[in-house]
Amino acid sequence: MSAGPIIDVRSVSKHFGGVQAVSNCSLRVARGSITGLIGPNGAGKTTLFDIVAGTLLADSGQVIFDGEDATALKPHELFAKGLLRTFQIARVFSNMTAQENLMMVPGGQPGEDLITVWLQPARVAAVEQAVRQRAADVIDFLNLGPVRNELAGNLSGGQKKLLELGRTMMVDAKAVLLDEVAAGVNRTLLKDLTANIQRMNAELGYTFFVIEHDMDLITELCDPVIVMAQGKVIAEGHMRELRQNPEIIEAYFGAVLEAAS
Repeated sequence: MSAGPIIDVRSVSKHFGGVQAVSNCSLRVARGSITGLIGPNGAGKTTLFDIVAGTLLADSGQVIFDGEDATALKPHELFAKGLLRTFQIARVFSNMTAQENLMMVPGGQPGEDLITVWLQPARVAAVEQAVRQRAADVIDFLNLGPVRNELAGNLSGGQKKLLELGRTMMVDAKAVLLDEVAAGVNRTLLKDLTANIQRMNAELGYTFFVIEHDMDLITELCDPVIVMAQGKVIAEGHMRELRQNPEIIEAYFGAVLEAAS
């Protein structure tokens, strides 16, 4: 394991036709941090996330994850190395229960192989029981016990976000990319979601890299906060410091930051 930043984006660029979405962008996410990424619509935040997560290939530049070159790795390869991503709209298996959704996450389970099921039923049963127990522990950690056996499609937006967060706990995640964690979540569940992210960071050592438009949430959750505009990083610091920067407020956020003050 490298002692440096867990995510190191080096001079990354990406264009779509004549639009330069990310332009020679460099940033670092410190190991063990909860780092925020903010900026106006069209700043390049989601494109950068897609590049880090392996969904998009950069036109130029390099992405280092946990000390290794991850520039050309696919999402499943990054998943195996411990980099996971959640989405603005939570993705769940609607016709499976909350617990079954969690049990689907770990790869390479022996029950996936028909021959192993026939020849080594005891091993299959033991692994399934271990995965079931881990899912139960995750549900308890996230206070999702009341909906343990509820179909995921029936959960509220906030509960789905919690379940998606729980999926990252079913494997040995090193870093999690959170995309608009507050979207579609009521204020009560958002408090639970925020508290669980903080617990996972403090107690389990997770690193989080967070895109978010809710400035109050960013202020509470993230330190440092990176500001992007026009495809590149323009500032970095604690949200309290960034609020005091007249150039950033006037040029990129205006009333959004004032309303959140």
